[in-house]
Amino acid sequence: MPEFMESIAAACGFALLSWWLGTGAILWMVRLKASSFRWSLLLASAALILGLIGAAYSMRSTGAASAYLAFASVILMWSWHELAFLTGWLTGPRRIALQTGARGSQRLLQSIQAVAYHELALLLNFAVLWALQIGKPNHMALCTFALLWCMRVSAKFNLFLGVPQTGAQYLPAHLSYLASYFKRAAVTPFFFLTLTGSALTLVWLLGQVHTGLVSATTGWVLLATLLGLAIVEHVLMAFPLSIEKLWGWAMSPAASRPLAEAAVLPTLPVALPVHTAKVDPP
Repeated sequence: MPEFMESIAAACGFALLSWWLGTGAILWMVRLKASSFRWSLLLASAALILGLIGAAYSMRSTGAASAYLAFASVILMWSWHELAFLTGWLTGPRRIALQTGARGSQRLLQSIQAVAYHELALLLNFAVLWALQIGKPNHMALCTFALLWCMRVSAKFNLFLGVPQTGAQYLPAHLSYLASYFKRAAVTPFFFLTLTGSALTLVWLLGQVHTGLVSATTGWVLLATLLGLAIVEHVLMAFPLSIEKLWGWAMSPAASRPLAEAAVLPTLPVALPVHTAKVDPP
């Protein structure tokens, strides 16, 4: 078993399963009744604490076990941020739809206001990990969180500028007003720039192992797989692939209703998932 856990297949499988189960669990919880959100957040908060403890412990030593612990701990922490975001508990000072006719800097400012508190929470989490990391040999937790954050920022910029697939149809009913921030359009040069840059980074990482310049440690494989999955999420913004094919078990019937039929609750603070984008009104 220890030999298998150190294998490339085990690390790839663990990263893939964590991504699939984590995303599906969040999709499922945010589609439950709003009265369940407090319990979901309490559970996620306990996971956040466990994640911080696990990340701190993993930093003490290197090796496969520490890499898995660091990766899983960051997934727990990231899940808390996503759930707090999508249930509307932690978003930003602006909790209403985009102002009609907003363009340019006005649209950008309102979009930032809609998610500012959430973004600050992510930066605070990163700062805590950085402080815990000082003097410790294992940087896996810090690198995992940084990779997730960088690819999230890349996705948000691309979605703000415009993509063919905004994912608005998958918004839970209590988030339906967020469609006013989405922009459905052809991909921009920035999309190709970020996608190419990410893909070249992954190719470079694989090349480093192929040439023997670095060894394919468990931590390295976990990070490379996570980067590959983030690239896939970017690609999905350009092609019409129903996410029911991946997370059908997590999607309630309400998720498949047309957005126009969903109830709009403009007073509920909500935030954008990684898979959605902000849009100019037509």
